[in-house]
Amino acid sequence: MSCYDRRDLGLMLLRLGTGGVLAAHGAQKLFGWFGGHGLEGTGQFMESVGYAPGRASATAAGLAEAGGGALLALGLATPAAGAAAAGAMAGAAAVHTPNGFFAQEGGYEYAASLGLAAAGLAVTGPGRLSLDHAFGHVFDRGWMVPLALGVTAAGAALVVGARNRRVRMKAEGEQEVLFEE
Repeated sequence: MSCYDRRDLGLMLLRLGTGGVLAAHGAQKLFGWFGGHGLEGTGQFMESVGYAPGRASATAAGLAEAGGGALLALGLATPAAGAAAAGAMAGAAAVHTPNGFFAQEGGYEYAASLGLAAAGLAVTGPGRLSLDHAFGHVFDRGWMVPLALGVTAAGAALVVGARNRRVRMKAEGEQEVLFEE
């Protein structure tokens, strides 16, 4: 097996694993599959953690995860797919950051790992065992990588920033009890 064959096989395995997990998470949000709560329940959760409006936030996150994940698994439109999935994971990481890094403590470890894998695939490309390669890389041009990642980073920064402001304002509005009766 040549070096190129190994690299293409490795990229395919990384795409299938990362993309499959992301697509399943998105399906939980959008359709309630795999023990998920669907748009209604996910929307309520999103609202409770500061993403408003909740249903629209759940839809956006679900589409970025399910769509980005499915496209990553197929190796199609890899720059946009990886960027969309990474953006969704940036939003998830923001929710878990107060809990520290490790997932067993409710931290952002899992979201960061998925987001970095998706961004890495956006940068490296899907390899030869992909639909992008089969279609002549029509949706995987070099200029698409910085464009997709840049637009996604800007959008994620705006969304997460607005969410963080809402959370901070809510916390400032809640006053602790100073004296017990």
